[in-house]
Amino acid sequence: MEKTINITLRIWRQRGPKEKGAFKEYALSNISVDSSFLEMLDILNEQLINKGEEPVVFDHDCREGICGMCSLYINGHPHGPDEDITTCQLHMRKFNDGDVITVEPWRSAGFPVIRDLMVDRGAFDKIIQAGGYISVNTGGVPDANAIPIPKANADEAMDAASCIGCGACVAACKNGSAMLFVSAKVSQFALLPQGRVEAARRAKAMLAKMDELGFGNCTNTGACEAECPKNVSISNIARLNREFIKAKLKD
Repeated sequence: MEKTINITLRIWRQRGPKEKGAFKEYALSNISVDSSFLEMLDILNEQLINKGEEPVVFDHDCREGICGMCSLYINGHPHGPDEDITTCQLHMRKFNDGDVITVEPWRSAGFPVIRDLMVDRGAFDKIIQAGGYISVNTGGVPDANAIPIPKANADEAMDAASCIGCGACVAACKNGSAMLFVSAKVSQFALLPQGRVEAARRAKAMLAKMDELGFGNCTNTGACEAECPKNVSISNIARLNREFIKAKLKD
């Protein structure tokens, strides 16, 4: 027999960026423990629509832990109480019958609320546009072995590139810093020869854009690494600082 639970949701409702928000409670009964957290929210919204009420707005896309859009702050944790997952991979078996679950949007000056649980994460796109790319001549496909790269460097670059830009690091940080995200995007290029040409400009431009968009400073509490669904290491922040210092010395 399928196991089900009854829960109470405390969900942040906010009609727009300039509107005042507040928590509203909803009771849900007979929720399968095998359903995902987003499926549970779908059930809630279906019930609200049937009652003629406004559904809860939340962001999602792939529901496979790849896109990073499911940016929910659940019971004090970005993406919820489970480790190394996004919200769409969180299942209701992580909760108990009778639990009160508090659901909020990301809280950061850099991520303004659009409505309810959806925030504008366009700031990350602007940081990438500032320098998170390399310039190469187009043409034929280059030989994979044309530029030898040590395996350790390649592995570390791939680990940094695993960042999906979800913003959990910002939500976890008491300063609302985007340093883990920026450092991951800088590291994936700084570790490879293809990224060295623009290394100095990249570090300065991306950090300047991060500051401009209202993100806070890093004080190395490690909360970002602990909550990152892809286990991006804060060692990347140290690398970013070194890249920035080298760029400033060149100036």
